[in-house]
Amino acid sequence: MLAEYFSYEAIAILMFATMVLMLLTGQRVFGAIGFVAAAAALLLWGDGGVEMPFTASWKLFKWYPMLTLPLFIYMGYMISESGIANDLYKMFHVYFGGTRGGLAIGTMFMMVAISAMNGLSVAGMAVGATIALPEMLKRNYDKRMISGVVQAGSSLGILIPPSVVLVLYGMIARQPVSKLWLAGLLPGLIMATLFILYIYIRCRIQPELGPVLPEKERKMPLIEKIKLLRAGIIPFAIFFIMTGLFIMGIASLVECSAVGALAATIAAWAKGRLNFKVIEDVCKKTLGVSCMFMWIILAALCFGAVFDGIGATKAIESLFIERWNLSPWGVLIMMQLSYILMGMFLDDTAMLVIVAPLYVPLIIALGFDPIWYGVLYTITCQIAYMTPPFGYNLFLMRAMAPKEITLIDIYRSIIPFVMVMLFGLIIMMMFPQIALWLPTTILG
Repeated sequence: MLAEYFSYEAIAILMFATMVLMLLTGQRVFGAIGFVAAAAALLLWGDGGVEMPFTASWKLFKWYPMLTLPLFIYMGYMISESGIANDLYKMFHVYFGGTRGGLAIGTMFMMVAISAMNGLSVAGMAVGATIALPEMLKRNYDKRMISGVVQAGSSLGILIPPSVVLVLYGMIARQPVSKLWLAGLLPGLIMATLFILYIYIRCRIQPELGPVLPEKERKMPLIEKIKLLRAGIIPFAIFFIMTGLFIMGIASLVECSAVGALAATIAAWAKGRLNFKVIEDVCKKTLGVSCMFMWIILAALCFGAVFDGIGATKAIESLFIERWNLSPWGVLIMMQLSYILMGMFLDDTAMLVIVAPLYVPLIIALGFDPIWYGVLYTITCQIAYMTPPFGYNLFLMRAMAPKEITLIDIYRSIIPFVMVMLFGLIIMMMFPQIALWLPTTILG
């Protein structure tokens, strides 16, 4: 077998190299990861290796919180496809248009609302690029400013609950998703606040970046302005109903996701926008995204089982602590730097599958909280999403943005927002209580 000719360290490096090579050639993430894991299992343990993917499959099917995944994705797409997000942006347009950079600030608020109902960055990107970008360009907002706003705002979807990335982390790291979501809430809101402060201060210094809207666009009777508030009430009401039921202990996490999906459907029906085409589009997108993540988790579990089997975690621990003589904080910083480096070439799911089976046991061994580390990982993913040359959000923006926004504009637009996110990451590393206070207070 393979172990007769190579050391386990060499096998781990070979698995990494093969998987990264397959990912760089454009193979599907779950296909590349699953193939490497299955091939390594068979070469290491012969016919007995066949049991690994089978066992991983049943572990996935028996994981009850996984039911939240399709329900939250459905809820986000229902809000988007039924036009409720458009109404929300119109409200921000009127209420924030009189402030310098007001539309950009309103866009960030909208991104927070979309994030709180979807859990995916791609949904926020789609809404921001199709609704907010054209409106801001038409009103002479700086194209680099608004490109960065949409990219940074959409990245909040993987931090603010219901974050799908934190679901994946919880599955692979064997941590409760409820604690991870509560841990991500305050850091996500703090990150959004930092973005808004940057936009406001920058537009005060350079008013031409975000001009005030003409009064005729904002002027309307008071009764109409009050009616516009209803657009903001619906998405926030859905979010607070879900979280309220969960925090008060009335409903479980899965039950709350079902409540959210039902509430989004009722809201679309109440608006008179629930028809067969909307239902068909929402169900197709939900099925596609849910199946993609299911396959990725399945491949990740198999890959992690092989890594546990060859003792790669102990090898990494020995490298960082014994050979390089790093302190626990030095190891943590090294991990974050490796995420940023990998994020230049891989997406968040690929990074998570590659390093979580190695890093999470090491984090626990070093005395760090794995819930807090999940938040750090997710913030680093946000940074990696916008890091050239292959940042995920960069290419999404290029595909969705109007033609006057070039790839160079997109690259330059993210620099200040990445700096803000690095500042936020440092704050979370220095003060773990920010992430841990809410899950500790509510769940103990």
